Amino acid sequence: MNVNFIEELRWRGMIQDIMPGTEEALLAKTCSAYIGFDPTAPSLTVGNLVAIMLLVHFQRAGHKPFVLMGGATGMVGDPSGKSEERKQMSLDTITHNLEHQKKQFYKFLDFDNGESKAEMLNNFDWFGQIKLLDFLRDVGKHLTLNYMMAKDSVKSRMETGISFTEFSYQLLQGYDFYHLNKQHAVSLQMGGSDQWGNITAGTELIRRMSGAEAFALTSPLLVKADGTKFGKSAEGNVWLDAELTSPYKFYQFWLNSADAEIAKFIRYFSLLNQQEVESLEAEHQNAPHLRLLQKTLAKELTVRIHGLEAYEKAIKSAEFLFGGGSVEFLQALSAADLIQLFEGLPQFQISSAELAIQPDILELLAVKTAVFTSKGEARKLIEGGGLILNKVKLINPAYKISEADLLASRYLVVQKGKKNYFLLEVIQGV
Repeated sequence: MNVNFIEELRWRGMIQDIMPGTEEALLAKTCSAYIGFDPTAPSLTVGNLVAIMLLVHFQRAGHKPFVLMGGATGMVGDPSGKSEERKQMSLDTITHNLEHQKKQFYKFLDFDNGESKAEMLNNFDWFGQIKLLDFLRDVGKHLTLNYMMAKDSVKSRMETGISFTEFSYQLLQGYDFYHLNKQHAVSLQMGGSDQWGNITAGTELIRRMSGAEAFALTSPLLVKADGTKFGKSAEGNVWLDAELTSPYKFYQFWLNSADAEIAKFIRYFSLLNQQEVESLEAEHQNAPHLRLLQKTLAKELTVRIHGLEAYEKAIKSAEFLFGGGSVEFLQALSAADLIQLFEGLPQFQISSAELAIQPDILELLAVKTAVFTSKGEARKLIEGGGLILNKVKLINPAYKISEADLLASRYLVVQKGKKNYFLLEVIQGV
């Protein structure tokens, strides 16, 4: 064993609750632990990163991590942290989501080598074989209604209502722990702080069904500025899938983190050791405007999740938008790259028929689109050298636009001044 796992989590601030005896058990021998992930979306989010990093540090300490995919529990829905019933998903949707999520864990954990190699399981493999009456008789009798109703995930829903389906979730998760303990000697379950009730239900079920000892550990939740967590069904998420959140936007999320947040994020998500982190923190404090912590973490996570090439493209995209950029970089971008780069910025459309008549730049920007409020405003800026088309300064107000000007055969990038960008798209039609 290389390091004390619990001590590693302590300095990183990654422990919310821990069951007595957990640290001693981990120091006594190599152990196995698991975290469950319900496939409620086709990708994990940055909110899942805290849990994933628990498994990463667990493996780095010489222990064996298990990733449990909730093929069965995803059909029920965890009420923890939810104010209303989750929408039910079909088995096909769950299977699709599960297959996409599975690939993302391989970017963090080693599934190939040694006694501590990670394993991935799907709880549908056992729940799909259990008969309802057998489960109620052999498992349900071990947890009382009073015990289950005392859990925060249930109590918080008593006024608005909770279905029996979601009420039973903690029993299903508890049985997962029991099954893994019995079949794979898993003695520790970890998760976010909202999972404490479900996890301890599992330790209690193990105690009552087999008499074995099991342990629980939770970490703080990663929350957004409004205090809500980055759940997979919530709005405004940052996804680990490049199709849902572009590498550029992913990089910018970490780069734009406030100083009050980055000190926590660097400890949660970086693999740097304590001395390295504290040294970076000292440098950052001396020159916070350089955003050293933000840049360090943004690079580490973007490379790990999306690769070095995507990171380098994200850097060039940022330089393009905020530091000048080059014509060559812009011309090399695909249509998908252009959409991602200018996501959230003003966009206009013109028809291919309108482009075919080769409108002059004044007509295009002040009549066919609303980049300018009038031709006079546009003319004044052009004559003053303040309009840039596709990263080339435009000085002729009579310049006519044609297909030759299009990027990726479809787009025009207009820049007013230094930082005001507009993306014009040519669509087929009249």
